[in-house]
Amino acid sequence: MTRLVRLADARDLPFWRRPITLLFLMAAAMPIAFATWSALLNNFVVEVAQFDGQDIGWLHTVREIPGFFAIGVIAIIIFMREQVLALVSLILLGVATAITAHFPTMGGILTVTMLSSIGFHYYETVNQSLQLQWLDRLRAPQMLGWLLAAGSGATLVCYGLIVLLWEPLGLTYTIVYMLSGGITAAIALFALVAYPQFEAPNPQIKKMILRKRYWLYYALQFMSGARRQIFVVFAGFMMVEKFGFAVHEVTALFLINLVANMIFAPMMGAAVSRYGERRTLIFEYAGLMMVFLAYGGIYMFGWGVVLAATLYVVDHILFALALALKTYFQKIADPGDIAPTAAVAFTINHIAAVFLPALLGALWLISPAAVFGLAAGMAGISLLLALLIPRHPAPGHETVLTRLVAAPAE
Repeated sequence: MTRLVRLADARDLPFWRRPITLLFLMAAAMPIAFATWSALLNNFVVEVAQFDGQDIGWLHTVREIPGFFAIGVIAIIIFMREQVLALVSLILLGVATAITAHFPTMGGILTVTMLSSIGFHYYETVNQSLQLQWLDRLRAPQMLGWLLAAGSGATLVCYGLIVLLWEPLGLTYTIVYMLSGGITAAIALFALVAYPQFEAPNPQIKKMILRKRYWLYYALQFMSGARRQIFVVFAGFMMVEKFGFAVHEVTALFLINLVANMIFAPMMGAAVSRYGERRTLIFEYAGLMMVFLAYGGIYMFGWGVVLAATLYVVDHILFALALALKTYFQKIADPGDIAPTAAVAFTINHIAAVFLPALLGALWLISPAAVFGLAAGMAGISLLLALLIPRHPAPGHETVLTRLVAAPAE
């Protein structure tokens, strides 16, 4: 566990012990706990804890607080290697998920959610940094697509088992949460012991940095976080509250999303390589704007469950194009900025997440259509920002505006 291996020397290791293999292992381990927690969450809180729209909003506000404080990663990596922090965070996520059903009260659910969220958000922050440090720039879009597909494939197995066995075996929330969380924690513990510590060629700056030339990346991250909250919190909740989806039906919808991700995520990675970040992000945001408007139409015009389920799948597929935002930053960043900027960006991404779920939960009680209308407006703002991305971003050419005013690389 303490052995250091330079990234350039890692190719001499057995394939199963190389950095890319570790990335795939972590990509598969994380969603086993987190995606299972998400799939059961809406039914669990409605059936067991009798949550309403405002309660679910508060839960997701609490869940996003650790994301807002992801900037704390910068302090932790001063004395803990990023790779170790990623795996320790995965263990925390797994253990917290495993005990979720043991605390079926508002206070208990919020406490366990906070613990699992610390694990999830710190893992995601560091994992994004490791991906951008360990993956070659030319291959990064395709590999990020394959990593998404790997996570979807691992989750597909879990969801398939839930759909097939939930009713025949009389599975309970306690059993499923303990199994999924335990598997994630076990995989992370194995990786902590079995893999050497990989040394990237560019030492990371271990202090908070805010660079003016990254302003567009920061703005896109902020809008992404605000928009994502509406999908994560309310799109799935709509399927349970409005259309009465049961656990196995919600999970079946997630299964469709996973299969779509396995098929389309590698294609989307290839599309980013071929068409560039500018075009793919414009396509994503335009598509999301139309999807959110259609969500609102379900409440305004009484459109049916088939359209709602279709929109949910399309929505999920479009979000996979967000990998283009990662590769955009990889192209404009100084190599040593990746880790601290990943932490800063995660905090920026979660600024809106801390207050939006609770506020929109109150608005949901008045008009669900208005919630989705706001999301469409956010997607529109993101679309306008994406128009500022150059066709070929690079340090000193972070936005189309730098064609007019040359900005020095800070």
